[in-house]
Amino acid sequence: MAAIDGLPPLREVIREHELVAKKQLGQNFLLDLNLTAKIARAAGDLTGCDVLEVGPGPGGLTRGLLAEGARKVLAVEKDARCLPALAEIAAHYPGRLEVINGDALEVDVAAHLTPPIKIAANLPYNVGTELLVRWLTPRDWPPFWESLTLMFQKEVAERIVAKPGSKHYGRLALLAQWRAEARIVMVLPPEAFTPAPKVHSAVVHLRALPAPRYPADAKILSEVVAAGFNQRRKMLRASLKGVSPQIEALLEEAGIAPTERAERVSLEQFCTLARIVEAARAK
Repeated sequence: MAAIDGLPPLREVIREHELVAKKQLGQNFLLDLNLTAKIARAAGDLTGCDVLEVGPGPGGLTRGLLAEGARKVLAVEKDARCLPALAEIAAHYPGRLEVINGDALEVDVAAHLTPPIKIAANLPYNVGTELLVRWLTPRDWPPFWESLTLMFQKEVAERIVAKPGSKHYGRLALLAQWRAEARIVMVLPPEAFTPAPKVHSAVVHLRALPAPRYPADAKILSEVVAAGFNQRRKMLRASLKGVSPQIEALLEEAGIAPTERAERVSLEQFCTLARIVEAARAK
């Protein structure tokens, strides 16, 4: 990759700019440009697309995204120490890299991007899940993005793609799979990063569906799912009693045994239950 874009290897960049990863910022730098290029390719065809990247650090994935033909990359970086390194990349790709020094949880990124838009990032561990939930729960659907290609701790990635009955199945799986197709496309060992985390990491690719997989009111579905998994070891007739005083009858109407537990209930069943709860409340 260094030979492709003519920029220095990332280890040199980190040494020159004294970029020691900060634990409080959730930083773990991926220095192998072959791997960052592979992650960029996992995002699909980037030509003609704007790409949002959160937490670019020294810019390894940024370089991969630009080399793969992204029309524009908007990089949101909280750590001001990384800005000089990113400025060097911007100079190498005139007009194609915009860097915002700020918190991704606060920046209005849509104002800086033109559709079609993809999101690709080695997300900082401390905000990764919160950002994902925000991207999956906009007020309107379809969202501003077409796809998400995101790196998480492997356990978080497994929670996103989990199926009913597995130990990782829960709210995050239902949230992701209701409105998107989700799959793990790559697993990376700790030693791929500097500093090496204590766990493996994985890249998840999510493609936005044009409409939710099954009809349901988003707020009611979220309420039912949260209640079910907040007490996941309890039977649904107990964990969901706060949702409706007639919950046992509503569960039976949805074809779900009141003695069932949330971890064994499918997305389709939860959506059916959400519709029945909504109808009951409207009476």
